[in-house]
Amino acid sequence: MSPWTIYSDGSAVPNPGRMGLGAVLVAPDGTRHALSMATDARGCNNEAEARALMAALRDAHARGATALLIYSDSSLLVAQLGAVDVPPVLRLAALYEEVSALLATFTHTSLHWIPRHRNGEADTLARAALGLLPKRSVKSPKKRRR
Repeated sequence: MSPWTIYSDGSAVPNPGRMGLGAVLVAPDGTRHALSMATDARGCNNEAEARALMAALRDAHARGATALLIYSDSSLLVAQLGAVDVPPVLRLAALYEEVSALLATFTHTSLHWIPRHRNGEADTLARAALGLLPKRSVKSPKKRRR
């Protein structure tokens, strides 16, 4: 059983504000499915990250996925859902419990943090849901050799 891969990201504009959710689901055969939606609720960026993952999990479940390899650029989300010794963020605890319950519906899940620059497609989808352009990558100027 090969896992599906999920890249998820959420945006809140302003923070807190309107929330946009984005995710890319990749089936074991390489087929890609994009998810981009705005919520009616307002919340912070951490809430948007959790809601984006929940939307991706629901979509994966509807597509018949049973095993998942999940990537997020939210270190808080990954720590809250994966680490045993991390104290809960009380304001977000109920939301993370809801995500955990969804994760438990799959036979296998693996959640990993990735740097923001490796999660650009999901970020673009989250921002597009809010009518925003993709973030421009900032390149550091190269030092000239003398």
